[in-house]
Amino acid sequence: MTNHNRARRRLATVAIPMAAGLLLAACGGDSGGSSNNGQEPQTISFAFGSANPNEHYFQDAAKGYEKAHPGVKINIQKLPAESYATAIATRVQGGNAPDVFQAESGSGQTDAVGNFAKGGLLIQISDPAVRAALPKGEDPSQFLYNDKVVGIPIATAVNGIVFNDELAKQNGVNVTATSTLDDVINQCAAAKAKGKAIFGLAGAIPANTGIATMEFAASTVYGPTPDWDAQRKAGKVTFAGTPGWTAALESLKRLNDSKCFQPGAVGAGFDALTNGAGQGKIFGFFAPSGAAKSIMDGAGGHVKLVVLPMPAPAGTKTYASVSSDIVVAGSAKTKSPKLVEDFMKYFQTPEGTKIVADAQGTIPVNAAENATLLPQYATVEQTIKNKDVRGFGTVNWPNGKVYDALGSGATGVLTGQKTPEEVLKQMDAAWG
Repeated sequence: MTNHNRARRRLATVAIPMAAGLLLAACGGDSGGSSNNGQEPQTISFAFGSANPNEHYFQDAAKGYEKAHPGVKINIQKLPAESYATAIATRVQGGNAPDVFQAESGSGQTDAVGNFAKGGLLIQISDPAVRAALPKGEDPSQFLYNDKVVGIPIATAVNGIVFNDELAKQNGVNVTATSTLDDVINQCAAAKAKGKAIFGLAGAIPANTGIATMEFAASTVYGPTPDWDAQRKAGKVTFAGTPGWTAALESLKRLNDSKCFQPGAVGAGFDALTNGAGQGKIFGFFAPSGAAKSIMDGAGGHVKLVVLPMPAPAGTKTYASVSSDIVVAGSAKTKSPKLVEDFMKYFQTPEGTKIVADAQGTIPVNAAENATLLPQYATVEQTIKNKDVRGFGTVNWPNGKVYDALGSGATGVLTGQKTPEEVLKQMDAAWG
């Protein structure tokens, strides 16, 4: 299931053995030989992570660019999603980067462009048209360094609940984009009595508890305070001193205490979600929205899924968490800087954005308000058009340790080993 691996590579640093990182670092990043007669080589390398052999959106984009630019060759380097963040960081920082590669926006992850750009490792694009085409409604700084673009987003995703609405309704459960947390909790006992769980949770995987908490925070923290991250950077607020963060962790615990998750959820891995969903025992789970298409495609059209925002606690307005944080970046050491920059720009063209969004099951960047969205987004279409959305906060955090503290801490809250206050203090300490 693509969503789980994508959540892991997007939202948390996944450790891998050093030997594997060194092995990947040995893979050549050469763009295809030295230039002749002062002309750039027209062969470049393009690396990205993938957990699903059926994923092909990056390959489709490369083929589309090649077709529009005869004579150009893009060599694909498809790396395991599980280890991608650490592997690509090893290569970029070791001076052996691919010409173009998938990365994260901001600075909160191992493979974030902000971290690479500080070391002068990325191409910096000064074209004002590229800057103007960055996602509206999201903090542009996550794509910039020294006011120049260093990462171009490929699509927009809703970070919410991938939900089997038909199966839920067959079992008497109704969750919509306007449901509150209490509305959900009030249905959990009846679902459990039928051997079902409204939501699945891989509680042993910090990335999964982390994304669930961040989805609550879209409403409890960033809803009333969209610039909370900027205030945290300025030292005006703290995690521990913000009631909305406590509410987010407490809301996750309420779901667990109310038996809204599958049995054994706190100690479960991603396989529990795969098995539970496959057996019809779990109606929904927390993931980036592109997962809906992957699952429906894998089921051969026999399953219909929808995308929902995380229901907010009573008295709090519900906001959908959206992000365009998967980006393409270019190596400053490429021998073909003009070609690399032009290929990166392709992901901002109508053709490029459509190729990626259609194949990935996401939303074209800046098209949400006007485009005809895929059917699974009908449940959140009005939410998006009303601009009741917030970005994904972690992309602006200074390092991955903050999110790690949230994910592992949220699991501790569920087990009773930690209090929300303790978790939030650890996050403040990790912020530095």
